[in-house]
Amino acid sequence: MTSAAIYGCSGHRLTEEERAFFAEARPWGFILFRRNIDTPEQVRALTDELRAAIGDADAPILIDQEGGRVQRMGPPHWPKYPPASAYLEAAGDIDAARELVRLGARLMAHDLREVGINIDLLPVLDVPVPGAHDIIGDRAYGRDPQTVALLGRAAAEGLLAGGVLPCVKHMPGHGRAFADTHKDLPTVHADLETLDAWDFAPFKALSDMPIGMTAHIVFTAIDPKRPATQSKKAIRLIRERLGFGGLLLSDDLVMNALSGSLTQRAHKALKAGCDVVIHWNGDMDEMRQVAEGVGPLKGGALRRAEAAMARIVRVPEPLDPVAGHERFFRAMAGKTDAAKGPDVGEAQA
Repeated sequence: MTSAAIYGCSGHRLTEEERAFFAEARPWGFILFRRNIDTPEQVRALTDELRAAIGDADAPILIDQEGGRVQRMGPPHWPKYPPASAYLEAAGDIDAARELVRLGARLMAHDLREVGINIDLLPVLDVPVPGAHDIIGDRAYGRDPQTVALLGRAAAEGLLAGGVLPCVKHMPGHGRAFADTHKDLPTVHADLETLDAWDFAPFKALSDMPIGMTAHIVFTAIDPKRPATQSKKAIRLIRERLGFGGLLLSDDLVMNALSGSLTQRAHKALKAGCDVVIHWNGDMDEMRQVAEGVGPLKGGALRRAEAAMARIVRVPEPLDPVAGHERFFRAMAGKTDAAKGPDVGEAQA
């Protein structure tokens, strides 16, 4: 039976130990990082291996391919895409930016689908506030909820048209955090009315998306004791106030924002209402710990997982990738190397 987990692997090809573990644990899906990426042929072989290990030719395989400093597949085999903030700057107006964002996401979907990846952890719908930690920074499409919602939907549409599922993140909003969740647990003290008008707004506008990811952040107005990933109150708010009915993934369990053993972290996230948990780093001992805290994917979570995967189009929207890339990078006009803030690197974004 499929388990409510997503795992990484250690390198460019599966080890025999990994193959045996995945066959036994039967995770819902897998996630790739830079350590797993070499050439297109190698990535395609790896995604085939991962699916063969669990006997599912259509199994979900995820990646963080945003552009800017969060791009797992890059030169020399794939283009270097710009960070989200560069689109509006390059285009000059919101309508032109929307077209550019959709085209960029459509091109990324082409890159991913070619190597067997069918879920991109994009768009980022967080809206930064002045003084917040720059872990989001230029990964945001704008500095107000309306811009973020409009351009975030354009990115989602581009991915869906290319046969790749989008995943909105980080619910219910990471833009107000004053710490990096890879290192610390941020606490947000804004009142519910403020959060609703700013942080929640883009997620409410894209509540129809197939997949979402939680934030490891304490919101005192929602639950002063637990980060959203492990809070029943926060998950209920995501479902009811934000109106999100899709598959809900935890952010990476290894992040220092969470405490306790990995078994406890996984169990708490699923008990709170996350549908599936993510463990990213491919460490075999850690994956075994996670597996102890993860049960089968069933009930509403299973129905949401099936509904999400059913959104993948079998025949992508027609695209000439060569002409598309030429048009895209001409329009971006030198903004493709803009990157402000810390490199998120190998950590789950």
